[in-house]
Amino acid sequence: MATFSYKARNWDGKIVSAEMEGESKEVCIAKLREKGYFVTSIAEKKGSGGMSFSFLQRGVSSQEVCIFARQFATMIGSGVPLVRCLTILQAQADNATFKKIITQIRSDVEGGMTFSKALEKHPKVFSDLFCSLVKAGEVGGILDSILERLADYLESSESLKSKVKGALTYPVVVFGIAALVVLALVMFVLPQFKEIFMGMNVELPMVTQMLLATSDFMISWWFIILPAIVAVPILIWNFFQTKTGARLYDTNILRMPAIGMMMRKVAVAKFTRTLGTLIASGVPILQALEVTSQTAGNVVIAEAVDKTRISIREGESIADPLKNSGVFPPMVVQMIAVGEETGELDKMLSKIADFYDSEVDTAVKGLTSIIEPIVIVFMGIVIGGIVLAVFMPMLKLVNAT
Repeated sequence: MATFSYKARNWDGKIVSAEMEGESKEVCIAKLREKGYFVTSIAEKKGSGGMSFSFLQRGVSSQEVCIFARQFATMIGSGVPLVRCLTILQAQADNATFKKIITQIRSDVEGGMTFSKALEKHPKVFSDLFCSLVKAGEVGGILDSILERLADYLESSESLKSKVKGALTYPVVVFGIAALVVLALVMFVLPQFKEIFMGMNVELPMVTQMLLATSDFMISWWFIILPAIVAVPILIWNFFQTKTGARLYDTNILRMPAIGMMMRKVAVAKFTRTLGTLIASGVPILQALEVTSQTAGNVVIAEAVDKTRISIREGESIADPLKNSGVFPPMVVQMIAVGEETGELDKMLSKIADFYDSEVDTAVKGLTSIIEPIVIVFMGIVIGGIVLAVFMPMLKLVNAT
């Protein structure tokens, strides 16, 4: 039995911090939800449990959850009983971890637990949004249509995520390859030329001297430099996982000239798609905003949504706090205001999401077209500069003779 420290929001909106014992995070979260708490963070206290080998297990990808939702929606819509659906999905699951989770869900449902409660026991796989929509479908007796809407949402989200990944993967891979090539040239090729340069009776150009000095430094301190190349990105990544780091990253990424505009459109598309799906599914507005805040993926957007939730609780509109945040474009704010006035907020949010999905497509294509020549020029300057620095002494010797 391990001990977990957690922070949760109660029904009054107050943050509660405490500790509890449980077999796992999932079990603790499920118990807290039964008490009416909405968990914001939970972590196992060091030394409170035995050694864990969970890192050896394959996780469940968002794509697998997306396929699960679509297949489940299709079978439920065709009149297949709930337990029978889970049995079929369990049998065809290729991922052993996911198979085990579906088996546990089926067992809980057969034991009398509601489907949404059974899903809530696995928060690492099924998000708050997923569970909230399923719960709304159970309460309203429209689980089949809710699951269809959920499957559509997950597929749209996956498509949006793949577009962004596709735009950012290319420059990362190319820069990584360029860095390895430069490292190999500096550490293995240049030392061979150094012996040749030593036999020349010419003064080496400043660029060549600097390059040789860099090579000597890297060869002498390779046991520090190579681990640093691995450790520094990991440390930066861990810093960005903290509250301060996440705020710093999310604030500055939105201010960047090209990438910032694309990320802002992605955030707006995700916010409107999530909130629209929840409202259309019958989830109460305050709960919908809370779930949207938790799944925003951006601290700045999440804070704006939290302020909106407080505003609505005090009897105000949705549009005003979104406008005051400075994050959402004027068009989005105005369309949300019109949706509130006409009582068709869910439809308006869906239209905004569709519009920004197409905007993300355009932004990704534009960003890719800009990045490619920049990357090519960068690699040409770096590698060409090294080659030029190597051959300049030889050219100088030829001219001297």
